[in-house]
Amino acid sequence: MSHLAAVTGVLPPHRYSQAEVTAALGHLLAPGDTDRALLERVHANAGVAHRHLVLPLERYAGLGDFGETNDEFIRSAVDLGTDAVGKALEAAALRPEDVDLVVSTTITGLAVPSLEARMAGRLGLRDDVKRMPLVGLGCVAGAAGVARVHDYLVGHPAEVGVLLSVELCSLTIQRDDPSPANLVASGLFADGAAAVVMTGDDRGGPAPAEVLATMSRLYPDTERAMGWDVAASGLRIVLGVEVPDLVRTHVRADVDRFLAGQGLTRGDIDWWVAHPGGPKVLQALAEALEVPDEALGVTWRSLERIGNLSSASVLHVLADTLDTRPPERGSLGVLLAMGPGFCLELVLLRAGDTT
Repeated sequence: MSHLAAVTGVLPPHRYSQAEVTAALGHLLAPGDTDRALLERVHANAGVAHRHLVLPLERYAGLGDFGETNDEFIRSAVDLGTDAVGKALEAAALRPEDVDLVVSTTITGLAVPSLEARMAGRLGLRDDVKRMPLVGLGCVAGAAGVARVHDYLVGHPAEVGVLLSVELCSLTIQRDDPSPANLVASGLFADGAAAVVMTGDDRGGPAPAEVLATMSRLYPDTERAMGWDVAASGLRIVLGVEVPDLVRTHVRADVDRFLAGQGLTRGDIDWWVAHPGGPKVLQALAEALEVPDEALGVTWRSLERIGNLSSASVLHVLADTLDTRPPERGSLGVLLAMGPGFCLELVLLRAGDTT
């Protein structure tokens, strides 16, 4: 078992309504009248009211090639990630030198050395801190990162692990590309970061939740359902229309198998922490889990308030769940997300005590 000592989400300062983003990006993405009308319909149906972007809207038209965009990603991601980890450690009443492992994840830019290495000196991490960058997991990485830190802490129960997610999705939008996938992405994704501080069983102390078990599921022959194509202009999104159907087809049986391994059923789960993949995905997930809409209410409200932050989104939903209306102590929850592969990650949680 491991403990979630703190979960913190942070957002960049530039906040815009969906209508403002649509108006600003329309001439960049869809110069023709027909494409512009499609973009407006897609944005209006994305379930997003506001988004936070790492740059002011007027800066996006002037961004150059992939190299320039990626330089902006590194600069901004380090700043945002440092803020997220610092706030999470403060919330957990721990110091940077207490951290034994840092797992970092991002899929919206490339950084070598990786983000946590660039942040280590600014944060004051020890020079013997263990680092594990996760690359290529996309939206699932928030849940998968919690699971992998948990795996480590089970074997190192006296230690402290930190998960960092930074995603600057706005920097990946392809100009002059009116493809359906790019238009959907331009209306759905936004920017943000999150950090989770986790401790092993021997550390003790109050924690709002505990990790009891995890499960990973990789679906064969689904590699083109979600991901990136790397082009000269940068990262071009792959977003298949089959994703909601994959959720309907597979998630219920996988959740039931996961819970059965712990002697549980879906009826034993009091709260659900789901990645806000978009309206169609969330509707499919509610059908698969056979739960009412409000069971995913925190996720729906996160999508509306800040959009889809890729790997950071499910961690923002987790922070909202634990902070705004904390689950009853001892109640059980499931954290779940899906991403490129196509894959599913499940984490069984038990609400703890912060006092």
